[in-house]
Amino acid sequence: MAGKRIDDEEQIKRINALAIPPAYEDVWICPDTRGHIQATGRDARGRKQYRYHPRWRETRDADKYERMAEFGRALPKIRARVARDLKLPGMPCDKVIAAIVQLLDTTLIRIGSVEYARENQSYGLTTLRKKHMKIEAGQLRFRFRGKSGIEHDVTVNNPRIKRIVRRCAELPGHDLFQYLDDDGSRHTVGSADINDYLRRASGADFTAKDYRTWAGSVYALAALRRLICGDAAQARRHLVATVKDVAALLRNTPAVCRRCYIHPAVIGAFEADELQTLPPGQTRRGLRVDEIAFAALLAHAEKRAARLARQAGAKGRKTREAAVADSVDDTLTSLLKKSRVVRRKETEEQRNRGTPVAAP
Repeated sequence: MAGKRIDDEEQIKRINALAIPPAYEDVWICPDTRGHIQATGRDARGRKQYRYHPRWRETRDADKYERMAEFGRALPKIRARVARDLKLPGMPCDKVIAAIVQLLDTTLIRIGSVEYARENQSYGLTTLRKKHMKIEAGQLRFRFRGKSGIEHDVTVNNPRIKRIVRRCAELPGHDLFQYLDDDGSRHTVGSADINDYLRRASGADFTAKDYRTWAGSVYALAALRRLICGDAAQARRHLVATVKDVAALLRNTPAVCRRCYIHPAVIGAFEADELQTLPPGQTRRGLRVDEIAFAALLAHAEKRAARLARQAGAKGRKTREAAVADSVDDTLTSLLKKSRVVRRKETEEQRNRGTPVAAP
């Protein structure tokens, strides 16, 4: 169905700013300038692509980073739950999900979605098929195409996970990760199942995406702590190289990696040459050494933010008090001026009547 020609200059300017590639087909543009998805289209491979509102991206990323400190506190609890569920007898739902979460934690493979698998033929953990998995030299090997067409070749050396995945592969159907319910019925694990498990295990609203943000930030901090910031040019080179390494780890582009997967506190502390003087973190069972360091950085950043907020509040109170004092002074000055005007008028009237004028 053909749409209407757009002649409004402001609308044309907004659409051009979305930078939709000319080769995209089946393009849809949001009529609302405030919509969080501003446009969609299909690229040369037929994959659906999105253009988001900048403010929505900023809000989403800020919320994601703010969750990291809480996620670090919940991670040992999640890992303990995973360890218990991996030992469950049979092939119940929680055991298979625990295996997927363990793979998520160690390989950082995206969780995947049915929509991407159907429309783009790109896969993640929950949408892997049996053809994507092999056991070679006693190890699990996953080979598949992920988001944005990135080829994955991941080897896992974990005997317990290997046994569970092998049993999953023995079930009928082409989906890899399936489980049997109490009635023996077979079900495929979806991304919603993973996120529900994480909420139950942590007692908070965490999702699989938080793992990649956490891991990207932890890896970046560990790499940057081994480097000397040096002058501005050297610091930039170190940062660019580290971002590229993290991007390779997460199988993403450096630009997206820096914006979406490395906590700003890590980059800020490196640029301020503060990483070598950060206080050591408290040892916590369930967290690795580099994760403890990142948790300590977040705690340090939280304390600094609270201190700055208190200082800003105190400054604000002083400013308000000064404003009140100035207002009082202005009022008194105004009253004094009015009093003098009234006094002069009274004096003039007395002189006009010939009445003796009292000394002020």
